[in-house]
Amino acid sequence: MASQRKANPAGSSNDLRADVLRVLGVLKVATADQIQRLSSPHLTYRHTLKPTAAKRKEARTASHRSAANDLRRHGLVLGGGRTRDGEEVRILTPAGLAAAGVELDRVPEEMGGIPKGVGRSGASHPMTVTETVIAMIRPKPSLALVAGEPADAVAAARAAVDAPDGVGTIASYFTEVALPAKGTWKNPGLGSVRADIVLTAPEAGVPLLFIEADNCFEDAALIAAKFDKYARFFQRKETDADGIAKPLWRTRWSAPESEPYERVHPPVLLVFHQVGPRPATGQMKKVAALTRQHWQGTFHRGDGFHSYDGRIPIVATTLEWLREYGPAGPAFWRFGREGRQPLLEAIGNPRRDAALARRRDAARAEERRRAEKEAAEREGRRPVCADCGQKFTDARWKAVDSRGWSQPRASHPHLCDACQSRTIVAEKQAEADERERQEHERRRQEAEVEAEQAAQKSGGWLSRFRT
Repeated sequence: MASQRKANPAGSSNDLRADVLRVLGVLKVATADQIQRLSSPHLTYRHTLKPTAAKRKEARTASHRSAANDLRRHGLVLGGGRTRDGEEVRILTPAGLAAAGVELDRVPEEMGGIPKGVGRSGASHPMTVTETVIAMIRPKPSLALVAGEPADAVAAARAAVDAPDGVGTIASYFTEVALPAKGTWKNPGLGSVRADIVLTAPEAGVPLLFIEADNCFEDAALIAAKFDKYARFFQRKETDADGIAKPLWRTRWSAPESEPYERVHPPVLLVFHQVGPRPATGQMKKVAALTRQHWQGTFHRGDGFHSYDGRIPIVATTLEWLREYGPAGPAFWRFGREGRQPLLEAIGNPRRDAALARRRDAARAEERRRAEKEAAEREGRRPVCADCGQKFTDARWKAVDSRGWSQPRASHPHLCDACQSRTIVAEKQAEADERERQEHERRRQEAEVEAEQAAQKSGGWLSRFRT
């Protein structure tokens, strides 16, 4: 214990240090508060009797602050400046990034780079990225770990557990991912885009989602210009290890194959945080108008849905809506649609899915009707036994209807199996009776012949004595 305390003077545990490495390995920049909310959400519902919010935060984040301080002494973590609210942000050193890769089971190429100078301007954008990930995941506390806390705290923890789930875990997310329109993954060329967040959570119905965070400072035209780069990246193809040319993004991420009638690009989510002076909802509408060529689909009037062949599903929300409703709530506006939807509906095409389901149901119903009609027609052709009047079984029908030269011919094709069996038995019995009758008749005739011959012999002997 003494040696452990000497190596980690702040007294942190291996698990706590691993928490810090995993969170920073994914998000690159985070405060102790954010690390705690992601890694140990149950701590949010402890220390609730502290007199002020500041003291409550200090108490619940103490463990992860100690872990970050121990990692700093090991040369794995650095201070990255402070947020606008004065909180210290943490970043990884190159050695820390490598250690985080081990914790996350990611190769160096998947870890991304190390941000520099993020705290000099308040780390506004990195904080929005991190808060977006927290709002998407919606970490749930363990109720067992808040047992014994005040009733209000336990009730709040239970409400968080009972709330709709978020999407994925910290390991489902990647940040600052280069998407090369040309060049390589490691060295993207000019005209490439860098995604703020990439989410891969197929178990939650989101195999691949690109997320852009915006603090409402940028002009809408600059945001819209990113989608020109996204389009070039999505259209880029490369020959994969299997020798087949496919979209470049498919060589890195897995996703269901597009259905034959529609080849839609992966969706992109815009998350606006009302920090800057531009209204978030106004930004959404402006970006939607400027990117229409990328997201607008083709309406199929007969079926009542749009198809999006070669288009990018672009969805927008605000960080406030995302925090309030979560991914399962009505927080997302799909460009070109009315109103807001849950995430899976917004990035999907529920009207198309419903129309295709109707088509499949109609096709199955038609197939059933066709099968029923064919069955009725076949039943009408089914032979009837000439003796008992019963319909032939399928096996009997097949036997009497055999046309192959190698197939044995049925002996009584106009009879059912039972009647044929009885008839065969009767025929065999009749044949046996006839053989017996013939044998009896033969014996009788032979006896008559013998008697006649005997009589002739007897008459000839007597006639000699008479003469």
